[in-house]
Amino acid sequence: MLLGSEPEFEIVGAAENGRQAVATATQTQPDVVLMDLAMPVMNGITASRQILQQVKGAKVLVLSSYNDEPAVNELLEAGASGYLLKESAADDLLAAIRQVKRGGTAFSPAVAKRFRHQQQREMIENTSAKKACTLTPRETEVLQLIAEGLPNKGIAADLGISVKTVEKHRQKVMDKLNIHDIAGLTRYAIERSIICNPQQPMLEQPREPLQ
Repeated sequence: MLLGSEPEFEIVGAAENGRQAVATATQTQPDVVLMDLAMPVMNGITASRQILQQVKGAKVLVLSSYNDEPAVNELLEAGASGYLLKESAADDLLAAIRQVKRGGTAFSPAVAKRFRHQQQREMIENTSAKKACTLTPRETEVLQLIAEGLPNKGIAADLGISVKTVEKHRQKVMDKLNIHDIAGLTRYAIERSIICNPQQPMLEQPREPLQ
């Protein structure tokens, strides 16, 4: 409703999950994608990475309830142009979309503050930021589907790969994370906002991303 009331904006599509967001963005070729972080089927980080790879000139602006440092870092590395918290005012969101469209960046004050603190820590430690673990995009997809309760056969069917390949990805994920049980993988996926926390109230569930 907010974006539709602005004459300068045209909403060319909407999606209910990350995979649908990638397909919709590929079809409609939007200038700006307003993306949520924790979504079913494919999380916002993986979806953003694929959109930025497949849609030339598209900019991704994340709107999420999660102020999560690892997720922000991954999105920046993937090429996202901004990260706003859902508590942001409507005017801030509109300004952020315009800024991102012009090639700039836009961050909520809380996110920007954490990012500055992280940079300061890196300078003090004289080291660059490093992820505790680096999963490939495919491994992240497999992790999400494992955490969502799909068996190997279901994951294979969903991703269009063999069960044997799923088993190899599963083992690599467990080895990289040093987590060897489904409950642990699920907790990790929730902590990293790869999937939604089923314990959270409805008001904190992710909204539809708008392309």
